[in-house]
Amino acid sequence: MSSLPISHKDGEPLKLREQAYEGYTRSLLAQEIKPGQFITQRQLVEITGYPLGAIRELVPRLEAEGLIRTAPQRGMQVPQVDLNLVRNAYQFREFIEVAAVRLFAISADPDLVASLRASHEGILERFERGDEEGLMQDAEAVDLQLHEAIIDGLGNDIIAQAYRVNWIKIRLIRLAETRLYVPMIPSVIGDHMAIIKALEARDPEAAAKAMQTHIEVARRRAINME
Repeated sequence: MSSLPISHKDGEPLKLREQAYEGYTRSLLAQEIKPGQFITQRQLVEITGYPLGAIRELVPRLEAEGLIRTAPQRGMQVPQVDLNLVRNAYQFREFIEVAAVRLFAISADPDLVASLRASHEGILERFERGDEEGLMQDAEAVDLQLHEAIIDGLGNDIIAQAYRVNWIKIRLIRLAETRLYVPMIPSVIGDHMAIIKALEARDPEAAAKAMQTHIEVARRRAINME
């Protein structure tokens, strides 16, 4: 679910269209491509640095994943960040992650859970010290680390890929609406610590409840209901 490397786990280079996909998603999350923007294939060549042939092969995948759409007589459009995207993306998260964390609470490696606790406590300690240099980036990485661990614990490549695509949409929502600002760190990490506590207790229902609460708070924050 995190950005794929430029090579497979066995060391073989990714195909050019896979590299082009990574180039597109990186550009999207770096805000070089804006939500709602109309764009041509040749502009994608310029932005990503990959040849037109790779871009042409890429477009059907982006359309299938909802990361671009073809607008009649207007060309291709990057998805808008709107209420519909927020509702759909967070509903997907709830359906997948609440079920996944129930299973993870039973099967998770205790050493992994201990590592997750340590990384979260490290972020809180830095926040309390006022050590803000690089804190935001590290907090977001720790945030993703927990969610990735839970999804990867399913051992299901289909779910992992679908979740990864949805996480790109969540990132777009955060970039447009909320991001994880430094003052919010205790609240977000506190939600995670409740999940971790339930994992340590091997309590599936407590873990599911904590995850559901966490996702609902994030959803409400994204649509400015709080």
